[in-house]
Amino acid sequence: MTSPRMPAEWEPHAATWLAWPHNARDWPAKLAAIHWVYVEIVRLLQRAEPVRILVHDERWKARVERMLLDGGVDMDRVKLILQPTDRSWVRDSGPTFVLRGKKAEAVCWRFNAWARYRNWRRDVHVAGRIAGCAGTPVHEPTRNGRRVVLEGGAIESDGKGRLLVTEECLLSGTQQRNPGFSREDYEAVFAEHLGAGEVIWLASGIVGDDTHGHIDDLARFVAPGVVATVVESNRRDENYAPLRANLKRLRDRGGLELVELPMPRPLYFRGERLPASYANFYVANGLVLAPTFNDPNDRVALRILEDAFPGREVVGVHSVDLVWGFGTLHCATQQQPASAVKR
Repeated sequence: MTSPRMPAEWEPHAATWLAWPHNARDWPAKLAAIHWVYVEIVRLLQRAEPVRILVHDERWKARVERMLLDGGVDMDRVKLILQPTDRSWVRDSGPTFVLRGKKAEAVCWRFNAWARYRNWRRDVHVAGRIAGCAGTPVHEPTRNGRRVVLEGGAIESDGKGRLLVTEECLLSGTQQRNPGFSREDYEAVFAEHLGAGEVIWLASGIVGDDTHGHIDDLARFVAPGVVATVVESNRRDENYAPLRANLKRLRDRGGLELVELPMPRPLYFRGERLPASYANFYVANGLVLAPTFNDPNDRVALRILEDAFPGREVVGVHSVDLVWGFGTLHCATQQQPASAVKR
């Protein structure tokens, strides 16, 4: 049987998936603003590729359609699909698409809300629902006699059999996804289900990340063998030392070209530090959506991403409100490879 391969995000897409936010507890005092951020995300994406949006119920479906039309979205490019959800972070609750030969398959991990939150019983059905709509076979990885818990934001692929992950997310005793799992267990799962021949382990994620170390706020492949990783220039910032340690790991490893992305100044809301990071960009067909934070480094980060993705339009999306939900653009999206069967 042909081995699976997790494609890189910059490879052609059939569609982008989102889940419409409806839980006011995820953005206290800001949910109304978040809806218009999502309208803008959809407006930009639908110019590049079809967009599929999970909506919580019929009432929300009618409301979302009105908002998208008000925002100038071409609804011929968008499909609204009924699916109850707890949260809108479809990067993590949705499937990880892989290619086996020319056919797409959906790897559906067990989702438990980052081993942190209690409301996940609707989100456990999201991956299967997306896979069904995409017309792809479903695989549910198991190891040591139980289903593997994982989120899409914890893994980053260059499409050539190489993954980036963090020890903080996968090996720490805090928010432990798979108790008893070793580094070797994860590498075996990644090899079998994602076709990963090499796993690069960084140490820890950024401060304020409620997932406890997702890679998509930290380091991202922008081409095979090229890693964009965030660095902090302020020595007094909590992120300075851990980000320097990760950078040293990448340098010491060798064989990688490194692109340094700055960090925005710290963002707080109600006294809580938020995981604002330029690494949480999303790559679509001919387009890169990058989070911006009303920060001088917004321009710097956008220029770096323009250089990293020649031939793609790089567009900043205001994310000061969005990040109050502890995620931004990459967390909110999930790509469906172009070879997936369309329905």
